[in-house]
Amino acid sequence: MEISQKVVSLTFLLVLLPSLVSSQEQANQVGNCTGNDNNPKLSPQLTFEATVHGFLLWASMGFLMPVGILIIRMSKTEECKRRLKILVYVHAALQIVSVLLVTAGAIMSIKNFENAFNNHHQRLGLALYGIIWLPALIGFFRPQRGTNGRSVWFFTHWILGTALSLLGIINIYTGLEAYHRKTGKSVRVWTILFTIQISSIASFYLFQEKWEYIQKQGVILGNEPTGPTNQQISPKDKKKELAMEPC
Repeated sequence: MEISQKVVSLTFLLVLLPSLVSSQEQANQVGNCTGNDNNPKLSPQLTFEATVHGFLLWASMGFLMPVGILIIRMSKTEECKRRLKILVYVHAALQIVSVLLVTAGAIMSIKNFENAFNNHHQRLGLALYGIIWLPALIGFFRPQRGTNGRSVWFFTHWILGTALSLLGIINIYTGLEAYHRKTGKSVRVWTILFTIQISSIASFYLFQEKWEYIQKQGVILGNEPTGPTNQQISPKDKKKELAMEPC
């Protein structure tokens, strides 16, 4: 039931947002044909800077941050301490780079663009710029496992990171629509490509939920149980087996 709700929510998000962008693009095209375009077009220099701004925000909130979330989720079932440490460090590195790219995009936006904050893209972007550093800073103060504050820290870090990633994805769609409105260039191809990318990440996210369960059911190739066995393994032999398992 929980997985079904997640599938429905993600499907709604992935289907509705591109359609809204497409509808807005069609409306703007109609306005241009009838001579009702009240939005001044950007100069070539500003168009280039808007493209760089969009690339920075896509690379950070549309790619690195979601990938970082997928990587840290892989650590839930990881028992090897060395690999667990690597996953944590990769997650932290991706999130730090993501925050730095968002900061660079914010500085570029403040410096080069007119920010009247009269549209959804600018308002949502301002909110994201204000809280983007919180999950990163909280991550540096991670309590040890088993301590009293670990649960509160984990929930706070998780909810902030997930919310930021989702809002960032939404703002990329609104940014594509704003780019089309300001430049007159079609963003249909970029919208489709971004939707395919996010759909792939969402599918992998949902697949992670059931990966361990599938393995336990013996449906993964090579993990099928060959038959029941009554042979008992002594603690001494079990220690030898664990010692031989590569990490």
